[in-house]
Amino acid sequence: MGEFVQVETGGDAPAGVATIRLTRPPMNALNTALQEELRAAAVQVTGDATVRAVVIYGGEKVFAAGADVKEFAGQDHAEMMRDAVRLSSSLTALARIPKPVIAAVTGYALGGGCELALTADFRVSADNARWGQPEILLGIIPGAGGTQRLPRLVGTAKAKDLIYTGRFVDADEALEIGLVDVVVPAADVYTTALAMAAKFAKGPALALAAAKAAIDEGLDGSLDTGLRLESHLFASLFATADRQTGMASFIESGPGKASFQ
Repeated sequence: MGEFVQVETGGDAPAGVATIRLTRPPMNALNTALQEELRAAAVQVTGDATVRAVVIYGGEKVFAAGADVKEFAGQDHAEMMRDAVRLSSSLTALARIPKPVIAAVTGYALGGGCELALTADFRVSADNARWGQPEILLGIIPGAGGTQRLPRLVGTAKAKDLIYTGRFVDADEALEIGLVDVVVPAADVYTTALAMAAKFAKGPALALAAAKAAIDEGLDGSLDTGLRLESHLFASLFATADRQTGMASFIESGPGKASFQ
């Protein structure tokens, strides 16, 4: 698809699962070109009805070690006022993919790489992976969602600890604080993520999209606003064939037997 990001389907991947793969060795640093290719990949998998779940993967050795600091270092305030919005919006495009998304993380997920993983619904971590938001060590703060998505995931105090200190955490601590969901040997990261995605790919696509929207958008407002959104999305699913299939299957055969189209 692009020089640094490919969207892969078929082959050994389960049906309905696409992989957004970063390929900018050695560390998958998120330069401007890679950011734009991530945005394009998000648009592609969102618009492809055959894609039912997505894995974001940086390869066997590293997920992404952060933004391209050499590129950043040469920019002044006026340039960054423009580019900061682009950086943030490129990752937001991934967060808004209306399908289950799993980040498969090996090696390092630091700075922008950690923020990239935060856009996913779930994170599978290698047992030797290192996580962190070390931007403070450069005299800046996370600029692609770290100050917003991280506290929503792990809580305010834990997020401030990681952001204020810039320290790295290992996979066990990341699991303990809720930053990651599964820790497996490095060799099993990608296959584990694919297996998780395959389960979601068999589910009701519209209901999964509605569930994701209700949770993600509901957290951005008051409880009352979230409940109104939930009610609207809940009612809208009664117009879908999957709702008819699911309920008919439940009545006839019990839960978990439906085959959704």
